[in-house]
Amino acid sequence: MREPPIFVCIHPNCVPRFPELPHAQMIQFSLFNIPVRVLPWFWLTLAFIGGVLRADTRSEIFELLLFMLAGFISILVHELGHALTAKHFGKRVEIVLQAFGGYAAYSGGGRLSRFQSFLIIAAGPAIQILLGVAALILVIQVEGLSPYGKYFFVKLCQVSIIWAVLNLIPVLPMDGGRILETLLGPQRLRLTLQISIAVAVIIVILSLVYNIGMLLPIFMGLMAYENYKSLKSISWM
Repeated sequence: MREPPIFVCIHPNCVPRFPELPHAQMIQFSLFNIPVRVLPWFWLTLAFIGGVLRADTRSEIFELLLFMLAGFISILVHELGHALTAKHFGKRVEIVLQAFGGYAAYSGGGRLSRFQSFLIIAAGPAIQILLGVAALILVIQVEGLSPYGKYFFVKLCQVSIIWAVLNLIPVLPMDGGRILETLLGPQRLRLTLQISIAVAVIIVILSLVYNIGMLLPIFMGLMAYENYKSLKSISWM
């Protein structure tokens, strides 16, 4: 039986369904004997987040490409943290990078303990934060970096730290929500869902009050709705 995937940011059920694309339009490779698939929507959403609509000059387009490369490396490292830890515990794993993030799915092997599940979930943001810190140290310590080189490592640091911290928000299905679910245990799933809904709603309200953009409140609203549906479904069981 396939176990629930570990997600970087967005669960596939929390975002609009994108049309299936032929395999020829995907990037597929193997890293540490782990299959990796990169869907075209991953690049499109990275370009959108990176400001493709504002990139007019050659320099701005090149900086956008550097941002997308930094995002790709950072998110792939995050998923490798999940996948390599799950593989260590005897699981078959695969990584998929998709719109607004990605996930590492694992299956097979023996049943995981709650502590093993916690390690698998925590490994993603932990290694991503370490990557961000390493990029920051490199920018500070290494002299002679070109402006574009410095720009790349600054963006690698920013993406890694911000993505990992946002992912640790205790809202299912993000890593923070999965960690909360693991700590509380399956018998307290209702409480996990209630906390997820409350935190997501609070973030939506604060985002609108302080005008920090629409992307975060939209996704938090979607996740609050999905968690509400899950809560209603178990209420009838």
